[in-house]
Amino acid sequence: MSDAITIIVADDHPLFREGVITSLETVAGLEVIGQAQNADDAVRLVRDQLPDVVLLDVTMPGSGIEAARCISAACPATRIIMLTVSEDEDDLLAAMKAGASGYVLKGVSAHELASVVRSVSAGEVYVAPSLAFGLLREMSTPRPNDPLAELSNRERQVLELVAAGMSNQEIALRLGLAEKTIKHYMTNILTKLQVRSRVEAALLAARVGIGQQPGGTRPA
Repeated sequence: MSDAITIIVADDHPLFREGVITSLETVAGLEVIGQAQNADDAVRLVRDQLPDVVLLDVTMPGSGIEAARCISAACPATRIIMLTVSEDEDDLLAAMKAGASGYVLKGVSAHELASVVRSVSAGEVYVAPSLAFGLLREMSTPRPNDPLAELSNRERQVLELVAAGMSNQEIALRLGLAEKTIKHYMTNILTKLQVRSRVEAALLAARVGIGQQPGGTRPA
């Protein structure tokens, strides 16, 4: 099914992992294309398969949070959902900072999990309702004065090229990445900078001296 949301499931408990896979595969529009039992295998599989969504267990060998961090950096087009028993607020905050877009507690129904997969794949963020307060409290804390402080090195690099006047296609060619990947980086950049368009992002970058070219000409 070409339009199906592709998924990789990573968990070190075979029975649970297979149960999740079975439940997801019964839902129209969802397709599980791989499974892993530890963080290293999950990262490697995501890099090879580039799924739309990956489900990661927080406490699997090698750390699901570390896997999320690696996947977020290497495969920004893949949306990350943590599927875990951990209700620890520190785990939640660490997972979201590592790049996760969803945090789901094990015990959720198959219908609810499928709904979360769809919403996260569409660009939304989901946190188990019982844990949402802690995340909201963290988000309400003052942000750094530097608006670019939260950008990753790659996001900053993309922003520099945007500010220099390059299109997504030109940036993709310059960095050796797919144009789709650049679009996902741009989504992250706009969200982190709290601006509505690449023009606003470029203007913000220009104000702090990023992306300026000698003579103000547009790169070829």
